[in-house]
Amino acid sequence: MLAKLEPAYGYGIDLSPRLIGAAKSKYPGLHFETADAGNLQLEGEFDFIICSDLLNDLWDVQTVFEQFSSHCHPGTRILINCYSRLWEGPRHLAEALGLAKPQLSQNWLTVEDIQNLLALAGFELIRTSAEILCPVRVPLVDTLCNRYLVKVWPFRWLGLTNFVVARPVPTRGVSPEPIVTVVVPARNEAGNIAAILDRVPTMGAGTELIFVEGNSSDGTYARIEQEIAARSGCTAKLNKQTGKGKGDAVRLGFERSSGDLLMILDADLTVPPEDLPRFYEAWRTGRGDFINGVRLVYPMEQKAMRFFNLLGNKFFSLAFTWLLSQSVKDSLCGTRVLSRVHYQTIAANRAYFGEIDPFGDFDLLFGAARYNLKILGLPIRYRERKYGETNIQRWKHGVLLLRMVLLASRRIRFV
Repeated sequence: MLAKLEPAYGYGIDLSPRLIGAAKSKYPGLHFETADAGNLQLEGEFDFIICSDLLNDLWDVQTVFEQFSSHCHPGTRILINCYSRLWEGPRHLAEALGLAKPQLSQNWLTVEDIQNLLALAGFELIRTSAEILCPVRVPLVDTLCNRYLVKVWPFRWLGLTNFVVARPVPTRGVSPEPIVTVVVPARNEAGNIAAILDRVPTMGAGTELIFVEGNSSDGTYARIEQEIAARSGCTAKLNKQTGKGKGDAVRLGFERSSGDLLMILDADLTVPPEDLPRFYEAWRTGRGDFINGVRLVYPMEQKAMRFFNLLGNKFFSLAFTWLLSQSVKDSLCGTRVLSRVHYQTIAANRAYFGEIDPFGDFDLLFGAARYNLKILGLPIRYRERKYGETNIQRWKHGVLLLRMVLLASRRIRFV
């Protein structure tokens, strides 16, 4: 398993000297030691710590988790797979009938048990999934069961194993404070430019404001130039979009940015710029790696969202929660925040999903989930647009969003 992961540095332990000897012989480029997970004698920190079929056999799971703490940095991920408690009865029956080899007394842990033990050791859950519905090779049947059925209700309750991803509970604050880049895609938003420049607050070690103008018909580009020139000392930057769609604009803005923390602010001002410091604090204190705006908690202004748009938002929030195995209360809010490092990882691997997202928000969500970033929803009060008209075509874009969910499910859920 360790060799398949192709780590830059891989370290494996096992209680069996015979198996460790075989591993050293077969994979000389990796490091193996005969050791007890409950009494680790290691140095250094690791990006990933993997417990594969381990928890069921441990005498003290909490102590093992606590051992991990000294080998974690803030970005470390704990990956766990262990047998579901649902199979305890069938396993005992199989042993009694001589159909399975007897085992030592096992810890048959529920996901809630694992989550609690992780919390006691200073870790928090990111996501879980049930896997393996058919544990034997049966042509077509095992693929149908293990790739598809086990991922949907009610079959997911019958999964043979539980997979759990966790991270260290973050410590408060990041030092030094980062430079913050706010990217504003703007198409036909001339009437909002002055308010954006006046209202975007200074955050962190400084705030960089980048406009990406998208071939407007109302003079938005000229208005941005005028408003920047009218403000002495204004350092906002203006870029002319060469492609199409918000996604292209966001990527251009991020490419031209210099900040360590990246934010997206829609130019329609339906999300007030004054709320951006709350996104900043949620990220800076480590509560989430990917901060996602949520419009569906507080009451909205009367004309902020049409009825069918609201229904669509609620449907896609459920669809994305299922798809990403993390709570996504609002998948369509345009305000999102993540670090430059995490964005670069997502961008470098964008080909995994393909060019399926013209909006620019969703491949960020897909990438955040794939790389086990902690997605955190931040409720905001959604405002009515005061200038111009929305660029969203609810029926056309709704169909496109549904297609994106179906395509992404093949890469995230049904793998």
